[in-house]
Amino acid sequence: MVSAGVFRNIRVYWLAFIVYWGILLFGYDTGIAGGVVSQKYFQRHFGLVNADGSINTKRTNEVSSNVVSVLQAGAFFGALSSAPISAKIGRKWTLVGFTLVFSVGAVLTTVANSPSNGLALIYAGRVVSGFGIGGISAVAPAYVSECSPKDVRGRITGLFQIMVAMGVMISYFINFSIGQHLHDTPLVWRLPFGFQLVPAGIMLFGLFTVKESPRWLASVGRKDEAAVNLAYLRKEAIDSESVLSELAEIEAAIQEERAAREGLGLKEAFFGKGNFIRFVIAFVIFLLQQWAGQNSVGYYAPQIFSSIGYAGTTNSLLASGIYGVVKLVATATFVLGFVETLGRKKSLFISAMGMGTLFFIIGAILKTHPPPVVAAGESVSPPPASKAMAAMLYIYVCFYSMGWGPLPWVYVSDIFPTRTRHYGLALASASQWLWNFVVSKVTPDMISDLGYKVFLMFATVNIIGMGGFALLIPETKGRSLEDMDVIFGSISADERHKNIEKQEREHERNDTTSSRSIREKA
Repeated sequence: MVSAGVFRNIRVYWLAFIVYWGILLFGYDTGIAGGVVSQKYFQRHFGLVNADGSINTKRTNEVSSNVVSVLQAGAFFGALSSAPISAKIGRKWTLVGFTLVFSVGAVLTTVANSPSNGLALIYAGRVVSGFGIGGISAVAPAYVSECSPKDVRGRITGLFQIMVAMGVMISYFINFSIGQHLHDTPLVWRLPFGFQLVPAGIMLFGLFTVKESPRWLASVGRKDEAAVNLAYLRKEAIDSESVLSELAEIEAAIQEERAAREGLGLKEAFFGKGNFIRFVIAFVIFLLQQWAGQNSVGYYAPQIFSSIGYAGTTNSLLASGIYGVVKLVATATFVLGFVETLGRKKSLFISAMGMGTLFFIIGAILKTHPPPVVAAGESVSPPPASKAMAAMLYIYVCFYSMGWGPLPWVYVSDIFPTRTRHYGLALASASQWLWNFVVSKVTPDMISDLGYKVFLMFATVNIIGMGGFALLIPETKGRSLEDMDVIFGSISADERHKNIEKQEREHERNDTTSSRSIREKA
């Protein structure tokens, strides 16, 4: 049954596979920077060491947070600019444009070399790449969601987080491999930054093999193209009952929105009936996600593992790589097997409780069993307490991957109508990147200054903030995108049903008229 469903929706899965190479870049870029800056050659080359050869912690924290956070700064503006662009030219061509922008930034970071201005070039490249990543992260989920049938939409949209996890894992192992074999050359940053061009190229060329979103086409009045693309994606005849019914539902929702909000412009997008609460949810869900602790671990995994006793570059990078593998496997298992079974609310709540509990345990162990002080450059086997904390982090990321990792993107993609989805996804992505920037900027200093208290802080956010939020939001599992207006009060269920029937009667009249015309000509 599952195989038949996958085969029937193979074109949608292919579209998601192509589009989400950009999301692999999202994960890769977030994981690569912390490992690059932790490389000894990078620190020596760009003057991050003291006169006696020891690491200048303050300067290293500053550069590390800058290299990570300027990406988020660029992404914030890229996400905001994506809304009017994708509304005007469509999802597909918007992604093509942002991928090209990202590639320019990747080239800038790769060619940086001079000790005097190399960091400035890396910062500039990260800002430009961030602008591209921000636009991609905002448009890609909307594009995939609008093309996916509702029975597998959560699973397909959830591939977003699988690709993020895959990108993070690849970044960790590239850093680890370089640290083992190429640690005394400029390749410690050139190879990781240059590798970004590989998935960017795959995505760029792959976009020419996929179709534009039927929902976007219908929303701009290109109904014939919308019908053709919808039939192609569903592998059905253009006049099949299922295609006509889905198209009628799409058009009914669009006409309702236009009739109710004609001429209201940007104001109606945010303050139209039933809309404001959706934008609040989109903003808050990503605020909480960024303060869950995962991004602090993900961006600065080598530093986090060093703080719990994995001393030495090799130990910390290897522990980070294992963390990446666990995250990928856990994310894929949940998204492909359970996202449509447990539901959004239950998954988010269980995820928050599990993460918070494990962070409390890690904080307690780190307080009572602090790791031994190790001389610079020395690599020793981690003590049992450190191994226990690493195990807790691996279990923690399993809980993250079953809820607060993939589901915020799935949930936000669920709740917005066609007319305002690009604004909703843009705000969600901007919120994600804004708080991403804040967290990535302050994390190095928090690790140095707070120690075990960092984990206790994240635990509190997990249990009180995220757990409570999960209990308050409505369930969206198994509901169509057009059902969201009913759930959030934009229209009553009776009105929606009448509008769908009206659209179906109109399609039937059009089909009858067309058939009669063909017979008369014959």
